[in-house]
Amino acid sequence: MSETTPLLQIEDLRAGAGDIEILKGVDLTVNQGEVHALMGPNGSGKSTLASVLMGHPVYRVTAGRILYKGEDVTAASPSQRGASGMFLAFQHPEAIPGVSVIQFLRQALSNRTGVDLTVLELRLKVMDAMKDLGMETSFADRYLNEGFSGGERKRNEVLQMAVLQPDLAIMDETDSGLDIDALRIVADGVNKLTSPERGFLIITHYQRLLRYVEPDHVHIFMDGQILESGGPELAVRLEQEGYDSFRTVLT
Repeated sequence: MSETTPLLQIEDLRAGAGDIEILKGVDLTVNQGEVHALMGPNGSGKSTLASVLMGHPVYRVTAGRILYKGEDVTAASPSQRGASGMFLAFQHPEAIPGVSVIQFLRQALSNRTGVDLTVLELRLKVMDAMKDLGMETSFADRYLNEGFSGGERKRNEVLQMAVLQPDLAIMDETDSGLDIDALRIVADGVNKLTSPERGFLIITHYQRLLRYVEPDHVHIFMDGQILESGGPELAVRLEQEGYDSFRTVLT
């Protein structure tokens, strides 16, 4: 990928489930080193966009395309996208009984890099990441998300990012349901993972997380489309005026 090639380029993307169109012509470019915040109310299609970007089979792309590092991945499988460096932090991470966090990370890292670390090598890598994130080391041996609080599930998503080191991290309402302490831990983790090579697309419906993670670009997303884009000041305006001030664009 050349320095001028966008990390992610979404071109007139339209997609839906069944006969219902949810994404109605989305255009968005994320370059290396950039943090983008996509803000919209519940039901606007934000999570659908995240799922479509990762190739969720429930959704069907009807027009447009998704370019990742200059290559068209619109028809690529979720595993192909993950192996190429795309990562999705889920809004509601699923529990996997019987599979420990460290076992899950070992398999995911193998799929991501093609390298099988020894159990000791992986444990050292995970312990270092957990230390940086302020997480207890016993967390690694618990079954994935089983019995986890909402905050623990979200911190586990950030831990996965720290270990897998994706090139593009898509965070689907990772801040939802977090108390202030958990929110700061998640935000600190994201800030530590920002780099000139990595891009972030943070999907949220309010400004809380953006008080701790400053985006380079903010996009207002409603009714399956981006209505307005700007800098961090756009999130401040949204906080002051609410989404109703943007609804006139749809009429």
